[in-house]
Amino acid sequence: MTDHDLPENEQESATTHFGYQEVPEAEKEKLVRGVFSSVANRYDLMNDLMSLGVHRLWKRYTVDLARPRPGQQVLDLAGGTGDLAALLYKRLQPNGRIVVSDINPEMLAVGEKRLADKGMLGGVEFVEANAEELPFADQQFDLVTLAFGIRNMTHPERALAEIYRVLKVGGRALILEFSHPRWPGLQQIYDLYSFNILPKIGEIVAKDRDSYQYLVESIRRFPDQDTFRMMMEDAGFARVDVHNLSGGIVAIHRGFRLD
Repeated sequence: MTDHDLPENEQESATTHFGYQEVPEAEKEKLVRGVFSSVANRYDLMNDLMSLGVHRLWKRYTVDLARPRPGQQVLDLAGGTGDLAALLYKRLQPNGRIVVSDINPEMLAVGEKRLADKGMLGGVEFVEANAEELPFADQQFDLVTLAFGIRNMTHPERALAEIYRVLKVGGRALILEFSHPRWPGLQQIYDLYSFNILPKIGEIVAKDRDSYQYLVESIRRFPDQDTFRMMMEDAGFARVDVHNLSGGIVAIHRGFRLD
């Protein structure tokens, strides 16, 4: 039974996590929108500061692993600021198409301006949409990418089901997300940095400590590599593999739709 099957009064009382807080499910989407509206204009600067620029290498590796080909149809979910779309663009020419989808209009505006400045708007569409209820036809895309967004979703399993639905048979999905360090001793160092330094950077640079405190907490609440691999398999994906980067601080999960 899903929460869609529950009586209305029980749906209203269902809760989920927002960082380390428990909040009503109906409120999480609004709270997440608020976080990213607050940080949209400084999001990439903050990513550079938080990861010492390494997030750009993680994204490049994701695109390399995705192996996009000219003429393919690609959906980049939670693609707001356009980082992955810019990396994908040249590999899809000529005649390729990218749909950049995000739930947050402020993030999409940043991404659209960035790609316009690079002369990369031809064949690119920006769509404000909830990844748990995508407004696209079945089997429409050859490739779906999702970087650093699924941990913010209220029901990640619904997003995975939607990704599977819109993929063509033979298509693939690549999900890049913060994960759980695998190197001995790295977790302790990572915790020290995350909880003591990152929110302070957010306070100084973005004038928004609370949003970055949430981002740190949301990372810790996300399932580990093996659990998320099983979630993808439960959604129907085949040949799911995991690529740990930076000792498992982030991981790419790749899966295929084979039927």
